[in-house]
Amino acid sequence: MFENITMAPADPILGLTDAFKKDDNPNKINLGVGVYKDEAGVTPILKSVKLAEEIILKEETTKSYLSIQGTPEYGKCVRELIFGRNNELLSSSRTVSVQSPGGTGALRIAADFIHKFLPKAKIWISNPTWANHNQVFEAAGLEICKYEYYDALINGLNFEKMLGSLSKVAKGDVVLLHACCHNPTGVDITPNQWKQLAEITEKQEFLPLFDFAYQGFGNGLDEDAFGIRYFAKKIKTFFVANSFSKNFGLYNERVGALTLVAENTDKAATAFSQMKVCVRANFSNPPSHGAAIVTKILNTPKLYELWINEVAEMRERINGYRNKFVATLKAKGVKQNFDFIKEQRGMFSYTGLSVEEVLELRNVYSIYFVNSGRISLAGINGKNIDRLCHSFAEVLAKRLT
Repeated sequence: MFENITMAPADPILGLTDAFKKDDNPNKINLGVGVYKDEAGVTPILKSVKLAEEIILKEETTKSYLSIQGTPEYGKCVRELIFGRNNELLSSSRTVSVQSPGGTGALRIAADFIHKFLPKAKIWISNPTWANHNQVFEAAGLEICKYEYYDALINGLNFEKMLGSLSKVAKGDVVLLHACCHNPTGVDITPNQWKQLAEITEKQEFLPLFDFAYQGFGNGLDEDAFGIRYFAKKIKTFFVANSFSKNFGLYNERVGALTLVAENTDKAATAFSQMKVCVRANFSNPPSHGAAIVTKILNTPKLYELWINEVAEMRERINGYRNKFVATLKAKGVKQNFDFIKEQRGMFSYTGLSVEEVLELRNVYSIYFVNSGRISLAGINGKNIDRLCHSFAEVLAKRLT
């Protein structure tokens, strides 16, 4: 029955991790996978998470199924974190949320919903974008189009080209927007640009879908939500797919949510019923533990304060290594200007290195990151930064010869 099945290509990121594990160089460096690491190179469990788990272990009385959408308390916490606790939108019953297995699960629920109820809609994604976006939407049967975003010549956002692309989006199509910490480039949209994007959204009448995987890792929990909160004032209907993998460190708990803002309460309720149908067909109902952790922390003042500080610590560490990386490259004699890395946000940055340079760093120096030149700043620490920048300097010096 399986004679015609061919071997699937390795995932560009997870496959890189496999190659890294097989490398016997004791000084190897992994800047590929998007997980936070501390100075010891470990992805830690947050103190707030550990404390919440202790409470949950004492309090829980059952392992029975959750409801299809997850617990109401979790949904409330999700919406408060996205929109702000005092946002009048929360009391209007225009917002609904379903729990999902991570942000990827939320995107798939949105994709299935769009395919079912907007069958003619195309989905527009940034060029470039997270590699898995393509697979998720294609698997759901959606046609993918791309809008301009990153400009390699300026190592930044070409906003005029972005607006030009979005002016071609048809009414009823869907546009995927990275709310903050754009993956893979680290190049974000400014508050003033978000306002212009809201204007073109109204004009073109497309449906925004926000991917919000890194709240708190850019400039702050509230600052990173600016685009979504501004849209909430101007745009009647949109989706938000969010994840707690990064800001709670709950990578293997797979906890996220898909939230809908609708025009009114009735439309929200109707859409909510169909969102639950999409959940039922995909994974029936969500897992409990990760969502219970998030709910406990966000509803317990002392844990919430501790968590806020832990998120700030992770954010400041990554942003600090942006500056150290650029400064160390200069100290190593690198002539090329990498100052743009200091302005980018989130775990990732586009380095501008060619595929040949990436492969040389991987094969000769055992420094692993994806062929696009995207590096994870979270993989840099005090022990490896000197070797990392020395290796970069040797490879980059060949550009000038």
